[in-house]
Amino acid sequence: MYFLDAAINEASTSANYFPIGLQLLCAIGFVGLMMGLTHLLGPKRKTSDKLQNFESGIEAVGNARQPMAVKYFLVAILFVLFDVEVIFFYPYAVNFRQLGWSGFGALAMFVGFFLAGFYYIIKKGALQWED
Repeated sequence: MYFLDAAINEASTSANYFPIGLQLLCAIGFVGLMMGLTHLLGPKRKTSDKLQNFESGIEAVGNARQPMAVKYFLVAILFVLFDVEVIFFYPYAVNFRQLGWSGFGALAMFVGFFLAGFYYIIKKGALQWED
């Protein structure tokens, strides 16, 4: 019993998080270094052509404050919603042996609800762009 308590306490020490913190510091340092170097060493020719606004290489035409179709926002929100729901598959994939059949049943219910929601969205016509 004592061995189990010692193993749990040893597994949750802050020293185990040192590699994660070191990697985070290295990543932040690398990004900061690269941004600084490109700012210092990059060309600084500001012409009128470079200072003009553009989007995807196309000149802006008209007012940017035009009303946009609600369908676009609905599809964007649905994408984020379903994308975040797919993230919940990761814990099951990591622990599928420990979860056993009860975990599989929970995942099957999750997928069932997921597909029911998708079926509802399709039947409501949320993904049809033409009116």
